[in-house]
Amino acid sequence: MSEFQISRSDYTKVRVVETHLSERDLNEGEVLVKIDRFAFTANNMTYAVVGDKLGYWQFFPPSGDDTGLNTEGWGVLPVWGFADVVVSRAEGVNVGERLFGYFPPASHLKMKPVHINAARWIDGSAHRTALPVGYNVYRRVVPSPDKSLDEERALLAVLFLTAYCIVDFLLDHDWYRAKQIIVISASSKTSIGVPYAFAALAPHVNAPRTIGLTSNRNLAWTKQLGAYDSVLTYGDIARIEADVPTVIVDMSGNGALLGKLHKHLGDNMKFCSNIGATHWENGARSADFNKEKSEMFFAPSHIQKRIKDWGNDVFEQRTGVFLQEAIAKSRGWLKLSKLYGLNGLMARFDEIREGRIPPEEGLIVEM
Repeated sequence: MSEFQISRSDYTKVRVVETHLSERDLNEGEVLVKIDRFAFTANNMTYAVVGDKLGYWQFFPPSGDDTGLNTEGWGVLPVWGFADVVVSRAEGVNVGERLFGYFPPASHLKMKPVHINAARWIDGSAHRTALPVGYNVYRRVVPSPDKSLDEERALLAVLFLTAYCIVDFLLDHDWYRAKQIIVISASSKTSIGVPYAFAALAPHVNAPRTIGLTSNRNLAWTKQLGAYDSVLTYGDIARIEADVPTVIVDMSGNGALLGKLHKHLGDNMKFCSNIGATHWENGARSADFNKEKSEMFFAPSHIQKRIKDWGNDVFEQRTGVFLQEAIAKSRGWLKLSKLYGLNGLMARFDEIREGRIPPEEGLIVEM
């Protein structure tokens, strides 16, 4: 059994380690799952960048200490994907059932199902009980003969759900009175979900216009999507109207760029929602960064709010319809690429870390 680990202080250092996890390690009430496939995107690098602040390193403690391998300073980046139960000592969970949820990039995972119902259950492992429950939920799914549907879901569902949540959040705040919304790192998959969510949640004429900001390299591709009202490059900040009330949705984590944009907009920068870190290496914030009007957006908190407001069934219905439509739209541009095993992930990790994966490419690791 194996696991992909990354240095928590130096993201250029990664390794695949062998673990001693086996059926013998299961206690009563636990299951062993074999991870089948998972997506790996820039979003996973965001988990690393904000891992200490938001607890992402705590979900899957690195394996190896039992084998004599020193794990101090190493971590495991969570991924979204599918797994199958291969051993069960938990009543109500059968061998062979398939799950969609939050996993380590590893071959296997030991879990403790609690709050089991027909649709889902929660991993009640002791080290996860204080973590956001949305990440501990595992959906019981019917195995699909077309694995590409699983791969689309693993790659896009969580990213587009985040986009839905930020647009719903802004709508709930009357757009902070903004007339334009700037989406930074506009070619990222989560960003593309933002105009998709606008189309679903705010199809009326009073919605702010959307401006995508992207690199020179991705400008033509992002424009041809037709998702944003307009698309500019990072060097075009001076072309953005500064006398218009503006909200920023930032997927980049680029502190220097945000500082320039905040300064350019001045008092018309009404709110900046910090979500991703596609440009994590430029995260240092300049003196022009307006922290009083900026806030980290944590999608699980908004999900819990909406479940409380609407009820779980209504939330599932509304977001389910949106995700189905948004994923269908993406089939016109998305190109799935297979990586085989953790060594396949290792082979392309530098490209992921450095943001060199083409925007249309979606990486799926098949174990």
